[in-house]
Amino acid sequence: MKDAGPWITAAKAEFTALVDDKHLVTQLFNMVNVPTAVWINEKGRIVRPPEVAYADNRFKAMHGVDAGEYLVAIRDWVANGERSIYVVPEEELKSRLKAQPPERAMADAEFALAEYLYKNGKGGDAIPHFKEAQRLDPANWNYKRQAWALSDAQKDYGTTFWDEVKKLNGKPYYEPRKLPKSQ
Repeated sequence: MKDAGPWITAAKAEFTALVDDKHLVTQLFNMVNVPTAVWINEKGRIVRPPEVAYADNRFKAMHGVDAGEYLVAIRDWVANGERSIYVVPEEELKSRLKAQPPERAMADAEFALAEYLYKNGKGGDAIPHFKEAQRLDPANWNYKRQAWALSDAQKDYGTTFWDEVKKLNGKPYYEPRKLPKSQ
């Protein structure tokens, strides 16, 4: 919070800003990239599982995700609540919210250890644990970006963010959203 706090204060945000420096939200909701959103209704029930959630198209050239359809969906949910066509039915929600494989739990543990080591001045000792987290859950871009931001990615990991994006070779950077067509 010490780094983000001044920015949040200066923005005079009229909403709650979560600074999750322990990455608990990403673990609990199986988030593997940013920006990601989960829709939770007033009763605390998930009504849309984690999915890519852009508020504008400034990075569309990189990832091809159009923000417009998602903004339409959010506005519809705000206007119609549980009757919104974008609220995911219970059975479909259950099938889309899958239990995490054991490798993800191990990856989370490795990542947490790496973060602990880094925050305690042992950045060099953290690198093997960041690498192991990435090996155990290679689709998790959160692990990659955090590790690479805390070191010299090219020297310590033999790659960079953009090198990894290029390796996708046209595969989507984000899992495609499953939005119904608006009426």
